[in-house]
Amino acid sequence: MVIYNVLPRKEYEIIFMCNTVKEIWKTLLITHQGNNKVKDNKIDLLVQQYEQFVISKDESIDSAFSTFNTIITSLKALDEGYSSKNYLRKFLRTLHPKWRAKVMAIQESKDLTSLSLDELIGNLKVHEMIIKKDSKIVKAKGERKTLALKAKKESSDEECSTSGSEDEEYAMAVRDFKNFFKRRGRFVRQLRNDKKSFQRS
Repeated sequence: MVIYNVLPRKEYEIIFMCNTVKEIWKTLLITHQGNNKVKDNKIDLLVQQYEQFVISKDESIDSAFSTFNTIITSLKALDEGYSSKNYLRKFLRTLHPKWRAKVMAIQESKDLTSLSLDELIGNLKVHEMIIKKDSKIVKAKGERKTLALKAKKESSDEECSTSGSEDEEYAMAVRDFKNFFKRRGRFVRQLRNDKKSFQRS
């Protein structure tokens, strides 16, 4: 009666015809794990997933560990598991080459037999945060450099256009100045000539 009351309605509908606890257990095992053949097929599939598990370049440690943990938990549920050391080595092997330096450091500094998977993930997450922070700093520096180069280019363009317009203004001023003195020189000569002819007359 305790088992009947604890199970959800869907499960209860599966086992309500059973008379003993042993029958209930057997029915639930077959329902969720299947018979031995189904169980073996599930194990083969999970082992294949475990062996082919890889972490992509941009995948976060949290996301990768979530997928990895689902596989190893499912294997344990089917009484098929690996040692903790095997899990650690497998996870470290599947990390992208950009993690190689960190993996080498962990392998050299820590004893993998005493290190738990949770400790490893915590260690990798801290390193991931540092990598993200460094990449943000590098990106910000790159953007500042680009802005500085752009500003320099714009200012040099402005200087060129300003110097060009200043040169034009200077040339016009010189031309006007020359024209003014040309006209002035004629005017002065004309006056002198008129004065001489007046004196003669």
